[in-house]
Amino acid sequence: MVFKTIGNKSNPVILFFHAMGVIGESSMLVAEKMKEKYYCIMPTSTVYCSGQRYQSKRDEIQQIVRFLENHGIKEIELAVASSIGADLAMVFLTETKITVKHVFFDGGQFAQIGKATRRIMVPFLYIAMKSLYWSKGKTLKRIMWCDDDKIKPYFIEAGKNLTYGNLRRQLGR
Repeated sequence: MVFKTIGNKSNPVILFFHAMGVIGESSMLVAEKMKEKYYCIMPTSTVYCSGQRYQSKRDEIQQIVRFLENHGIKEIELAVASSIGADLAMVFLTETKITVKHVFFDGGQFAQIGKATRRIMVPFLYIAMKSLYWSKGKTLKRIMWCDDDKIKPYFIEAGKNLTYGNLRRQLGR
């Protein structure tokens, strides 16, 4: 996992759980606006980290908890979760003892999709996400609802580092 942070460590903490197909820094546009009052933490799932192997949601949570503990963070003011990040945030909320005062979920549709359907989706999602890297973001408008130049780099970086095995493991569990 890779962690990006912005803001003063002594401020209340906002923890972001990113959506599928992007890296943690995809929350940077929001975090930039909040950095004066909050310490924003944006982990990138091992699914999108070069040379890392996705193990499980539990492993991802353990990595986040270790990061928080190593930085002396005992309380989260706000957890923000988008899309498949909401699945991970639910595990974080239910399996850790770290206090989270507020939560905002934007999506979470993957929690409603069965494992068999997820397995069927893997090759299609893999090609779609890799195409964002291969085309340098030119396919974004065809796959997603927008093609804003500000978010393209986050999709491109995720597509660059994505492996078929990591995506299969993530969606299969």
